Amino acid sequence: MSRVFISRDMASVALGADEVARAFADAGCAVVRTGSRGLFSIEPLVEVEMDEGRIGFGPVGPDDVAAVLDGSHAARLGKMEDLPFFAGQQRFTFARCGVIDPLSLDDYAVLGGWVGLEVARAQAPQKVVDAVKASGLRGRGGAGFPTGIKWQTVLDAPAGDKYIVCNADEGDSGTFADRMLMEGDPYCLIEGMAIAAHAVGAGYGYIYIRSEYPYCIATMRAAIEASAHIVAPFVLEVREGAGAYVCGEETALLDSIEGKRGQVRAKPPLPALKGLFGQPTVINNVLSLAAVPFILAEGAEAYAAVGFGRSRGTMPVQLAGNVRHGGLYEIGFGITLGELVHDIGGGTASGRPVRAVQVGGPLGAYFPPSMFHLPFDYEAFAQAGGLIGHAGITVFDDSVDMAHMARFAMEFCAAESCGKCTPCRIGSTRGVEIMDRIIGARESASSVRAEPVEAHAGPSTDSGRTGEGYLNRALYSRAPDRINVSIEAQTNLLRDLADTMKYGSLCALGASHLIRC
Repeated sequence: MSRVFISRDMASVALGADEVARAFADAGCAVVRTGSRGLFSIEPLVEVEMDEGRIGFGPVGPDDVAAVLDGSHAARLGKMEDLPFFAGQQRFTFARCGVIDPLSLDDYAVLGGWVGLEVARAQAPQKVVDAVKASGLRGRGGAGFPTGIKWQTVLDAPAGDKYIVCNADEGDSGTFADRMLMEGDPYCLIEGMAIAAHAVGAGYGYIYIRSEYPYCIATMRAAIEASAHIVAPFVLEVREGAGAYVCGEETALLDSIEGKRGQVRAKPPLPALKGLFGQPTVINNVLSLAAVPFILAEGAEAYAAVGFGRSRGTMPVQLAGNVRHGGLYEIGFGITLGELVHDIGGGTASGRPVRAVQVGGPLGAYFPPSMFHLPFDYEAFAQAGGLIGHAGITVFDDSVDMAHMARFAMEFCAAESCGKCTPCRIGSTRGVEIMDRIIGARESASSVRAEPVEAHAGPSTDSGRTGEGYLNRALYSRAPDRINVSIEAQTNLLRDLADTMKYGSLCALGASHLIRC
């Protein structure tokens, strides 16, 4: 009986993996459902256990069973680890993803699972925190804050109860690493959270997952139940979010877990001191917590030996958008943006030149090809006016209209704002209106029609820079043909608005609107 391995990852299922799996089962094969290897252009991927090892074929359809089993299928790929896409990776966090049955405790243990937890529990909590500090691990969810410093704060905080919260609310467009890890290697995350609990003295943990990830939620709940005896006395629970983008911000996430409307909290106090239910709380992203078992099992030095500058270890980069080889690529910090887009991603799927790539989600900066020399590194991106964020890279070819992309960013922020702070709540709506004026004036290729200021309610302003009545015209009139200002003036207004949102908003949802491309 042939043994075949087929992904049950949500992306693979969307491409027909379930139908392929049924076809192989009907043919008498022993089918093992795994996570995804991370290269979606070859999904549905089928790996067949042969004398020379696991040989991959992909993409495969339900009618290809016979050709795959006799080895004659035209899409024979060979061993996955020999493919260029995989050969250059440094898989610390995703080493087991796509290889094992995600819910098999035996599979997880055979490939090094639970070793990190055993090492941690044999040490004093402070030693574990020191190891995480020495590794250089920083938050993989966006801000890049040193994980060990956050853990130290919670460890030192006096409290009867402490919590570990995993932020799995993966809301950035073009990102899927959290989902892939939870669907393909859930015990890795559970082990990381259990190590964190031992390190800071927490007894309870929550994994906050958005409702749009039903496979992920089901997998994590099954894994929590199966591994409860291993991580005890630490107790874990999945909380399902309702899909609000702002709940990816840690304090809004805490409010949601507590049963409140997800709104950003003012800081201080920091969640590390007064977080979930008013108690000291470690809040880390999926990828941050999933990196911890490797650090404890292999040593902080092994993790810190990889990377660039102050950005240590590996980063699972997600390539999406108009890109030839979309997928997840885990590599040490320091690879350039151009290498990721062209050498790994293969350029655009359309074959047209790249116009820009957006890094860091729907509110991240756009980088043109002239900046592709940038190393993938927290400091380098910050100096360039951007952020790595969750390491999602969305590629656009030269047919993209950047004005419409700028409008989308403002529209997205207006739709997703929690409404607590004025710069974000009002500024995003004003941003949409300004972009409509710019786009309308540009497409009409003529000056906008003047209208007397007196037609608008409200006091006028008298400024040598803007002229009397500018505030009324710019902020209270929505129709592009009712404002007698140039595209240049509207663009300057947009820059001022973005600057106000950046420095006046409570969280990054409103603060990410600087024009950087």
